[in-house]
Amino acid sequence: MSVSMLSENLAKAGVETAVYATTANGKEELPVIPGEVIDVDGVPVTYFKRITKDHSHFSPALSARLRKDAGNFNLVHIHAWWNLVSIFSCLIALRRNVPVLLSPRGTLSPYSFQHKSIGVKWLMHQLLGKRLLKKCHIHATSQRESEAIQQLFKPKSITILPNFVKLPGRKMYPENEPDSILKLLFLSRIEEKKGLDILLHALETVTIPYSLTIAGDGDHDYIETLKAITSDNGVGEYVNWIGFQHENKFDVLQQHDLFVLPSYDENFGNAVIESLSVGTPVLISGGVGLADYVKENDLGWICHTNPSSVAWEINNIAINQREQLLKIRASAPDTIYRDFNDDNLVKRYINMYHEILNDE
Repeated sequence: MSVSMLSENLAKAGVETAVYATTANGKEELPVIPGEVIDVDGVPVTYFKRITKDHSHFSPALSARLRKDAGNFNLVHIHAWWNLVSIFSCLIALRRNVPVLLSPRGTLSPYSFQHKSIGVKWLMHQLLGKRLLKKCHIHATSQRESEAIQQLFKPKSITILPNFVKLPGRKMYPENEPDSILKLLFLSRIEEKKGLDILLHALETVTIPYSLTIAGDGDHDYIETLKAITSDNGVGEYVNWIGFQHENKFDVLQQHDLFVLPSYDENFGNAVIESLSVGTPVLISGGVGLADYVKENDLGWICHTNPSSVAWEINNIAINQREQLLKIRASAPDTIYRDFNDDNLVKRYINMYHEILNDE
């Protein structure tokens, strides 16, 4: 979503923008004609077949087109790492002497080296990745991500800019009636790094009346493991699993008192901004890239990535911070719409591109 919004806003601002992508759509393929330019919301997009059906996304056709076209661009902006499309595109652009800007989006943190395909990542990094990355300019979405990247390598430059986040538009929601039950919400992809296991273990020592809604999808076996935690802890009756939410997710966010995201590692955290845009305060871990922003703007609370810390914060908020919950609900939307305005953000991205080109 963030990449799409960036591309659309660049095109609206008069920046000639072309998107190259594979036909990947999970394990399926997008119903498009490969190699043809398609207008997607004002942006010319070309999709290319991939040979592999996993996260490597090997696409010889995309690489061949980029070898042909790279010289026509002032800059190549890559929005991922640890897949063959990204790595080969980076290599091709650099060989054509075209500046490369990489937005790793959380894939270049120490956490990413410690989870999932660890050996393969280190081998790729040592054999080729590190040499390429040192020649790239880096876009980080938070100070935390910037610091994590610089622990791994020293890029040509690094710029911190927030993600584009799709906001619901200023809508008048009914006021939440005060309730003795604190309504908690977890809304995210359900995967290990999101820390949902921490939250579920924390519920065992939450002493105030509460309910928890879990909105999101993930691996079936992992979700069953999480449900077993609620059964073992005796809190299952207080937890409602509602699955993935799309069109109505902002309504779901607004209907709860506190959004909780105790992630082990999160370079940014779009859902944090989405929650605050409708006035719902947040409790997030220091592992979330937006933790500093939340703290500086008094938009919520920061916890550690362990159950006792999460439980303590929930109890404290319910007992001692009810007025702050109401204050955040009233003030947060104005802060978010000020700081995440599309027109202002796209100007900052364009300035970043100009600074990179001036440095080359």
